[in-house]
Amino acid sequence: MIALILAHPHAFWLSLGGLLLAAEMMGTSGYLLWSGVAAVITGLLVWLLPLGWEWQGVCFAVLTVVSAWLWWRWLSRRHRDSTGAPNLNQRGNQLIGQVLVLETALVNGHGNIRVGDSSWPVSAAQDLPAGCRVRVIAIEGITLRIQALPAQQ
Repeated sequence: MIALILAHPHAFWLSLGGLLLAAEMMGTSGYLLWSGVAAVITGLLVWLLPLGWEWQGVCFAVLTVVSAWLWWRWLSRRHRDSTGAPNLNQRGNQLIGQVLVLETALVNGHGNIRVGDSSWPVSAAQDLPAGCRVRVIAIEGITLRIQALPAQQ
């Protein structure tokens, strides 16, 4: 077996790359992806250029580090450049600034308000009548802090 690997080192590297990429598909969260890519590239290089086993190992190690570093750099630049919604999974924070209408009056400054198809607990500094237009000014846990708007708005 060792004699076969020494006779065809490219087959070893291509097989190792395939195994690492297959293991990556089993759910290792990217840890084996760049090693697998480096092994495949090393296998292709060894197929084209006859390298000793020492250089094969160095090539694999360098390619693994370089590919992982390039991926990290690309990801960090992409993350920095993305303008995505910072409150994407923070539904309460998305509601800050929205103007809503109370369906029921607030008693002791507390009550509920309907937002879309859900009901949110609300609190205000004073009691407010039903039908009052309010603005969400903050969120405290799951409770929306609201403020009454003047009648002309």
